[in-house]
Amino acid sequence: MMLSDQALDALFKRLHLANTRRAWRELTRRAEQDEWSYRDFLGLLVSEEIAHRQQTRLDRLVRRAHFPFLKTIDDFNFIHQSTVRLSLLGSALAPEFVSEGRSLILGGQPGRGKTHLAVAIAYRAIQNGFDARFVTAAELIDDLSAAFRTGRLADALATYIHPGVLIVDEVGYLTYGTDAANMLFHVVNDRHRRKRAMIFTTNKAVTAWGRVLHDEDLAHAITDRILERGRMLTLDGPSMRTKHLGLDDPTSPEASDQPARISGIQAPEFPEPTADESSPFRPPDSREYGWIVPIDSRAAYESRGTNHCSGPPNSADTRPTRTAARRSRRT
Repeated sequence: MMLSDQALDALFKRLHLANTRRAWRELTRRAEQDEWSYRDFLGLLVSEEIAHRQQTRLDRLVRRAHFPFLKTIDDFNFIHQSTVRLSLLGSALAPEFVSEGRSLILGGQPGRGKTHLAVAIAYRAIQNGFDARFVTAAELIDDLSAAFRTGRLADALATYIHPGVLIVDEVGYLTYGTDAANMLFHVVNDRHRRKRAMIFTTNKAVTAWGRVLHDEDLAHAITDRILERGRMLTLDGPSMRTKHLGLDDPTSPEASDQPARISGIQAPEFPEPTADESSPFRPPDSREYGWIVPIDSRAAYESRGTNHCSGPPNSADTRPTRTAARRSRRT
């Protein structure tokens, strides 16, 4: 039975074998040229289709996850970390992290790589066959608060409950509304009951979440559910964003309390006037020009009822007036 190229294309299209439809002509040419067996040709054709579908699936799930960037665990630099090692993340990178509904809180100061690790773990979960969702704490709380006011809370919750892995980024970075604890509790409680994995990044201690979320009791209930099947890792080391400046190194010149400099200028290019007698920029003494009226002379003028602005000064006040000073300079 001989089929034309158009007939084969129609069959592949009907079976939704998009990659096979594109690749079968080239593979057929190579098979004839290298004298492949039918088994080898069929195996390569199917392998190409599976690989293409896996990559398409990864791309689709990454888009749905709304990652701010795509990072893998291989991209993370553990050299500057003294508390976190790749061996500590082994369980978070395994399929059981998602299937058993585990959780992770990544703490530390800004720039330590918390979001990088969270995205890398979620991407590994996607590679293991699960889906993921990334959202900042502020976005989640604002979205659920708006949905609650319009009576759509149940529909909005589904967005954050269904994914296999949920990343809630930047807990504690911004100020939230008074209902923040209620909204976050809905998500955490539902995911905890359904054994759905969660990852949180924060720059605040867990004990401070009550002040952040405006409710100590609900904050304790939230962290209690997260850590029942989870743990907390604190990232240290320098900030990866400003490591080149050495701001976290106490021995670095940039970290010392030195005056700010512009373009590497060590000293001001145009010094400000000072009162130093030896400085060539010393301002003139205003008393030399009669700009200041001494208190004792002013009192003597007032006691005699004399207007010092009209006529020359008397013998009781030897201070020259402005007019007299100008005349003396002219002569």
